[in-house]
Amino acid sequence: MIRSAAILALTLSSVVAWTPETATRRQALSNLATAAASAAVVVAAPSAATAIDACDPGSNNCVRAKWTPPSGTSKAAAAKAVREALNAYPQSGQEGGKVDGGGWAIVKDDLDGSGTAALEYKSAGTGFFAKAFNGGKPFVDDLKVEIEDGGVVQIRSASRIGDSDFGVNGKRVDALTSGLKAKGWSV
Repeated sequence: MIRSAAILALTLSSVVAWTPETATRRQALSNLATAAASAAVVVAAPSAATAIDACDPGSNNCVRAKWTPPSGTSKAAAAKAVREALNAYPQSGQEGGKVDGGGWAIVKDDLDGSGTAALEYKSAGTGFFAKAFNGGKPFVDDLKVEIEDGGVVQIRSASRIGDSDFGVNGKRVDALTSGLKAKGWSV
């Protein structure tokens, strides 16, 4: 972010340095357009550490966490450990199927490349709320993972619909976290 601010300041300083003696109005407008375009690129470019959206304030259906590997863990080793933790999650869910009883699927796995992964978790679709409000279809939650260059992992688990998940996303993240804590990771 500091580098982006420095680029923006340098670009804008070229516009501010214009005087009638050193350039024409056409050159000044050209410089201004270049500065504006550069500013738009700098401001619009997301940093890798913030690619995963934050949960809305007061949200009852979203959990965001940060996992820190043991000191000296490479990004590749972190990717391997995270993949193992994700794959260790039971397809039958937790609490006798009350949490994620409809299983889960990996939608995207680029942990070794870009450091990102996306998974879908489904409820069993048999509970009262699934029957009453979702036509008996399972509720679907999305889990997104991003590994930063230093091996730190950002994770977000959120329900696609509804205002509350009755703690399901938190239970899922806690279960995944416990596998990594056993390997020396901190939360």
